[in-house]
Formats: sequence, C-alpha cells, structure tokens
Amino acid sequence: MSSILTNTSAMVALQTLNSINDNLVKTQSEISTGKSIESAKDNAAIWAISKTMESDVAGFNAISDSLALGESTITVARSATETVTNLLTEIKGKVVAAQEENVDRAKIQTDIKALTGQINSIVGAAQFNGLNLLKGTDDVNILSSLDRQSNGIVNASNITVERQDLSTAAGSYGTGTSLNANATASSGTVSATGNTATLTVASAGDVSGDTFNIDVGGTALAVTGLTGDQDAAATAISAAINALGLEGVSAGASGAVVTLTSTRAFEDTTLSATSAGTGITASATEVAERAEAVTFSASANVNEGDGYRVTLGSDVFTYVAGKNENFQDVANGLKTAIDAGGVTGVSTQVSIGDSGEAILKVDTTGADVSLAAVGAAGGEASGGLFGLDNIDVSTAQGADAALASVEILITNSIDAAAALGSSQGRIETQSSFIGKLTDSLKAGIGTMVDANMEEASTKLQALQVQQQLGVQSLSIANKAPQSILSLFR
Repeated sequence: MSSILTNTSAMVALQTLNSINDNLVKTQSEISTGKSIESAKDNAAIWAISKTMESDVAGFNAISDSLALGESTITVARSATETVTNLLTEIKGKVVAAQEENVDRAKIQTDIKALTGQINSIVGAAQFNGLNLLKGTDDVNILSSLDRQSNGIVNASNITVERQDLSTAAGSYGTGTSLNANATASSGTVSATGNTATLTVASAGDVSGDTFNIDVGGTALAVTGLTGDQDAAATAISAAINALGLEGVSAGASGAVVTLTSTRAFEDTTLSATSAGTGITASATEVAERAEAVTFSASANVNEGDGYRVTLGSDVFTYVAGKNENFQDVANGLKTAIDAGGVTGVSTQVSIGDSGEAILKVDTTGADVSLAAVGAAGGEASGGLFGLDNIDVSTAQGADAALASVEILITNSIDAAAALGSSQGRIETQSSFIGKLTDSLKAGIGTMVDANMEEASTKLQALQVQQQLGVQSLSIANKAPQSILSLFR
C-alpha cells in the first residue's frame, strides 16, 4: 500500500542518517579532543576511574615539589656539616700544634677562636626557606607519597628527617624525674695520693743466693746476688723497682715489706712476685688506677632532655642528652664540660666497662677535690658541638684536654653529615620513584580514555561515505510519494 501520509522508507532512511551523523559527531569529537571518553555519559565507570587517577597524578606532582624542596633543604644542611667537619679538622691541627712546648699558644688560640666563629656562622646560615636542620632537635617530616587503599581511603606518607643539632648551646638542666641512680661515683673524693700494694719477703734469716722475680706493670726484673736477711732483700727489691724508671711508679722498703705506690691516673699497674726459695707474697695482683670514676648504668635508657651533673668541689659541670644519644655520649659531654672548665690539675677520660657501661674517670694532680654525680629528666638538650666555644690551648693542661674534646666534636660532625647524607639519598630515591609512578599513572589513564587515532581516522572516512549514501537514500525515499500523482492523470 502506498501512502502520502506515511513514508516508511523515508523514516528508515532518516533514522539511518541520524545514526550515521551521531557516530560522525562522536568520531570527530575523538579526533579533535584526542579522547574516546570525554565525559561521564561516554562511559561512567571508566570516566570515574580516570578522574580518580588524574587526581592522584595531581597529588603526586605536588609531592614531587615537596620532595624537591626537602632535598634542597637537606643539601644545604649536609654541605654545611661537611664544611664544619673540615673546619674542625683544621682546629684539630691547631690543637696538635699546641702540644709542643716551643710554640706561641696565644696565637694558636686566636686562630682557633676565628675558626670557631666561622663554624658558628655556617651553622647559623645553613637554612633553606627559613628551615635550619642544624639547630634544634625536632624532626622534620617531608611529604613523600599518597597511599590509596582498596576502600578509597587515602593516607599521606612522610619521610622523617632528624635534625642534627651542631650548635654550641649548653642546654638547660631539667627539674623532672631524678636520674641519680643512673650515675654512681666510686668515691666522694678525688685524691692526688697514689694507690699502693705490698710485697712481703718471708722470714728466712739469710736470703743469700736466692733470686726474686718481680713483674711490675708488665716489666719483669730479677733481683739476684743478695746477702743478708729478708729486710735486706726488701731493700734491694725496692731499689731495683725504682731503677726501672716506670712512669708514676715508685717503691719503698720498711723491714721486710716493699710498698709499691702508683700515681698512674687511668691505668692499673699489674704486680706479681716469686722467689726461688725464700718466698715473697704480693698483697694484690695490681695497683688500681688513681682516678675516681662516675659509672653510668649499663641497662637504663637515655632520653632526650636527660641531664647529668658532676660536681668537683665548688664547680658544677652539666651535660643534657640529645635525641638518640647514649651514656657514652653523656660521659663524653661531661668530659668536654670538665676539660673546658679548666680546674687546676684535673684531667678526665672516658672508657667502656666490661658490661658495656660508660665510665667517666676523673683524676687530679693538685689538691684533693670532692666528687658527686646526679641526674634529672626534663631538660633542654646540649648542642652537638657543645664545648667548642670553650676550647683553650693557651696552657699545657688546656692543650691536652682540647685534643680529646675536638676528637669528640669531629665525630659528632661526621655522624651528622652521614645521617643527612642518608636522608638525602632516601629522598632522591623516592623522588625518582614518584616520577616513574606518575608516568605510569598517566599512561594508564591514557590507555583507558585516549582515542585510537588510526582507528578514528579510518572510521571518519567510512562514516563520511555512509553519510553521503544516507543522504542519497533519504532523497530517493522522499521522492516516492510523487509517483502516486501518476495514478490521477
């Protein structure tokens, strides 16, 4: 049936042409935008995923900037620390030169003060955008990543950089929990009097022809050719020991007893004796070092702000621990404080005991001085270069003390540079990873939403041909009702 009211062929041709035009518009949009999914209506699920990933890419771009800022800040601090280490090494050279008697210590001290001022200047200037990692103890967090969980929750991750305080600040002693139990003084007095042990020759009446083998501090001697009784033997043994010329060791005889006296400050003196027949007895296997000791706990922990004080007579010396320090650091800090105090005749040494405990030894060659040690929590930490300002080589005692102190300071500076270098390396690695991760995310987004341009080009040409055919088909369909006119002629 033919109808002039309903042209089914034209309707079909028009629908086909509309469909072709819609596909053509979509293909042209893909070519012009480069995307196959431009909006949520194109593919809601893929569009949502791509937008989430795009937001992550934007976040990682910001993280790259954060890492770059953090790396620059650490680079400044590390470079400053390495420079400080070099200057401390120069100071060490000056201190070593001051050990010589025939030098102008005053001029050397002037050079040391100039170098110290330069170190303080460098530490103060080692900032980037106002952040100085060489002052204070608070950690610095650098944004390093965004971690998206499967449930959509996003957490920020940080790289924690520990400040390396290289100031010369003395810190402040706290008023918190008592830490007295962690520091024990061996005696209430440091004395210049030497320690003693005895050798007793057995009563024999006649020691002629006997041989006495004596060992003092690892030096052996044989006393032979004796005549007389045990008292004569003791006198001969005493003379033989004195003839050895051992530093800090002397002997004296009274009757059959030889008294061995050692004024060695930081060294025990071993002692043994045998005889071929008469017999000789030592009261001890060693003469203890003269120095008194402050022994720190081998089991307790050291927290930031824990302060310890050593009192020598009327002088009080304080050190307040910083972050991640231990009792050896505390002992070294107190040694630095005491050495810089310039107490006449007083010298110090730090050692580690058999159980791993840190020991601060204090000796005097002058008047006896009282000794006490206390501790308290809640203080403000001393700087990593504490004691640098007080190095004084203008005297022989000061020069001797400064050598050990500058070694400690150099070690602290080297440790600080190493820690900062490690943090910088970690940030560089993370920055490289973030760059690669961002590229991977962009590639993934492109795979989902970018148009295949080769396919789109081919499709465009096909649709253009289909469009032309569709127009012709619609034109033919529109002419069909005109044929009905021939029925009425």
